[in-house]
Amino acid sequence: VTKRNPKDYIFGKVIGEGSYSTVYLAKDIHTNREHAIKVCEKQQIIREKKREQVRREKDALNILSNSGSSLFVKLYCTFQDAERLYFVMSYAKNGDLLPYINKVGSFDAACTRFYSGEILRALEHLHDLKIMHRDLKPENILLDHNMHIKVADFGCSKILEQPDAVEKSILNESNPRQRSNSFVGTAQYVSPELLTEKTISPSSDLWALGCIIYQMIAGLPPFRSRSEYMLFKKILNLDYVYPDGFNADAKDLVQKLLVLDPNERLGTKDEQRYTSIRSHPFYKDLDFDTLHVTTPPPIYPYLPGNSEGQELRSQYRVPDHLEPGLDDKQLTRLLGLDGQSSSTTTPAPAPRPRKRSGILHMNDEEKQHQLHQQKCNSKWHSLVEGNLIVKQGLVDKRKGLFARRRMLMLTMGPHLYYADPVTMTLKGEIPWSPQLRVEPKNFRIFFVHTPNRTYYLEDPEGFALEWCKAIEEMRVNTYGVSPTTCA
Repeated sequence: VTKRNPKDYIFGKVIGEGSYSTVYLAKDIHTNREHAIKVCEKQQIIREKKREQVRREKDALNILSNSGSSLFVKLYCTFQDAERLYFVMSYAKNGDLLPYINKVGSFDAACTRFYSGEILRALEHLHDLKIMHRDLKPENILLDHNMHIKVADFGCSKILEQPDAVEKSILNESNPRQRSNSFVGTAQYVSPELLTEKTISPSSDLWALGCIIYQMIAGLPPFRSRSEYMLFKKILNLDYVYPDGFNADAKDLVQKLLVLDPNERLGTKDEQRYTSIRSHPFYKDLDFDTLHVTTPPPIYPYLPGNSEGQELRSQYRVPDHLEPGLDDKQLTRLLGLDGQSSSTTTPAPAPRPRKRSGILHMNDEEKQHQLHQQKCNSKWHSLVEGNLIVKQGLVDKRKGLFARRRMLMLTMGPHLYYADPVTMTLKGEIPWSPQLRVEPKNFRIFFVHTPNRTYYLEDPEGFALEWCKAIEEMRVNTYGVSPTTCA
C-alpha cells in the first residue's frame, strides 16, 4: 500500500479544534470519500507534553478499527511530515450529541433509552477489549449519517495490559506538586476515583454514562459549579439533585451508576456484557442486539412534564396548504380550540385590552419620543442597547427540567432579550432570523423555534398567546412572508 501524504486529500472546513490539533473535513482525491483528518502540530505536542496522549489515541483507535465495530470512529491511516501528524478517520456528518441536547432542551424517554443504549453497547465492546475511555461525554459521542453513534476522542484512554486488572495508580508521595490539579477526563463527567487517584477501572466510564443519561433527561449535567474546586467537591460528596419531573426509572438507573465506590456501581459485577444494566426497567422492551439496524427515534423539541403540567411535544412544520401568519384563526387551529380537544386543561385567562401593533407603524419622530420616554422611565432601558421595547413581561425560561425566571423584552430591531429580574443583568438574546417561529402550546407555554435551538417559555399570568401574536407580528413586519418550514 502506497504511503499517504497530505496531497492525497483536499482539505475543507474546520470541524473541530483542540489545544494541539485541528480536525478538518477532507476528501480523498483517489476515492472521493469524505474523511475527518486530525492534524496534530508536533511542536505543540512537545510543548504541552502530549506525546503519550497522542500515542494512546493511536493505539486505541487501531485496536477498535480492527475489531469491526461500527460504534466507534474508524482510523483509516496515519502519516506525518516535518511539522505535523495526520490521523485519517471516518467522518460523522451529523456532528456530536451535545448540540442536539442543547437545541431541544432535553431528550424524551425514547431518545434517551436509544442513545444511552448505544453508548452502553459501545462500552461493552470497549471494556471487552480492555480499553477504558476515561473522557466519555456528549461532545465525544458523534452521530453518523443515519444518526447512530460513533464514540470518538481516545486521547485520555487507557489500555489495560492484564485481562482482569483494576490498576492501582502509583502515587509519588515525594512529589505532591506533580499530582495537584491533574486528573484525566472532563470535569463535569469525571468520576470520584479519578479525582482521588485511588483506582483506575472501567467503572469510571459507567459513572460518565450515568452523568450523560441524567443530562439527556434533565437538560444539564448533574454536577455543575462555576469553580472547578466546588465542582470536584460536589462530585466527591455526591451532591446533586433530581429536578421535578425526572423519569422515575431513569432516576433509579442513574442512582445505581452514580455511586462513590466504583466497585458498587451497577454493571461492575457482571461477567459478560453489562447484563444488569441491560435488564434495568428503564430499558424494558429495548432490543440491544438490534440497535445498530434500528431507525433512531427522531429528536424533536420536547418539554418534559412535571408536577405542574404535562409534557409538551412539537413536530412543528408549517404545511404547504395552510395560510402563513399567526392571526386569531390560526391560533385557534394550533391550540385545538376549534371544537377539537385541547392539548391542555389550563383555563383561558380573561382577555385584556391589547394595543394593535401601534409601535410598529409609528413614524421616526414618534419612535424617538417613545424612546425618550423609555429612557427616562424604564429601568430596563440600559439592557436593550437603545432599542425601543414593544412588549415586556416576566416568563419562566425552561431548559429540560430546569427553569429560571426572566424578564423577556421584545424590541425594535428586532430583538428578544432576556434578563435576570433580580440582579438586573442581561442574560442573553434569542437570535432573530426569517426562520424564527413561535408555537403556542397552551395559554401559559409557548415555544420559540430558531435554526439552532428551541426556547421554552412560560408566562405565569397565562398570556402566551399575546407573546406569540406580538413576536409573529414583528417577524412579518421585519421579513415579510418567509419560508414555511419551521426550524
